[in-house]
Amino acid sequence: MSRVHDMGGRFGDGAIDPNPGEPVFKEDWHGRALAVTLACGALGQWNIDVSRHARECLSPKDYARFSYYEKWLAGLADLLEATGVVTREELAGGPVASSDLTDRKMLAEKVAGVLAAGGPANRDGRAPRFAIGDRVRTRVRSANAFVAGGHTRLPSYATGVTGEVVLRHGAHVLPDAAAHGLGERPEPLYTVVFDAGDLWGAPERAGDEVTCDLWESYLEAAS
Repeated sequence: MSRVHDMGGRFGDGAIDPNPGEPVFKEDWHGRALAVTLACGALGQWNIDVSRHARECLSPKDYARFSYYEKWLAGLADLLEATGVVTREELAGGPVASSDLTDRKMLAEKVAGVLAAGGPANRDGRAPRFAIGDRVRTRVRSANAFVAGGHTRLPSYATGVTGEVVLRHGAHVLPDAAAHGLGERPEPLYTVVFDAGDLWGAPERAGDEVTCDLWESYLEAAS
């Protein structure tokens, strides 16, 4: 079964405005939420895939009612406690103990450089199985192959569908493994284009296409 976050292509959620004209941070605390998340990530206790999975694991009721940055903070709080960085009592406002992670704190003057550098996930790995132009089909289920209910970057709307490889990106960290402490297990990564009608059944316009970045283990050769 999919988690509540896997809602791509779902009817009933209203229109999406691609040009809302809003500031980057609608509320002052939104920027602070991003800053706290970056600062905690710099402690080195988890990777980006672990943090994504933490947000996905929020209860459906919370996920549905929380705003974007509330989801970030809720997932972060769970991670901080799960990794022992802070205790539940400290999160609730109790006395804060000293930490051996203090030296890893991100200083304000380093933020711009850290953001500019990003977090590259490309790695050395095996040669790609598929070539540009190959027809491929995604696996029938989007479930994580290692952990039941685990993190994956294959959305449910793109399962069991045939598309065409349009780009090859070399080998990249496999999120399905990295999110669960199973190592990086780099695999070839591709951009695959699909006909929107094959994904949605009722596309807005005939001929529309959707591209997805997909790891090799998500794919098989289309007959």
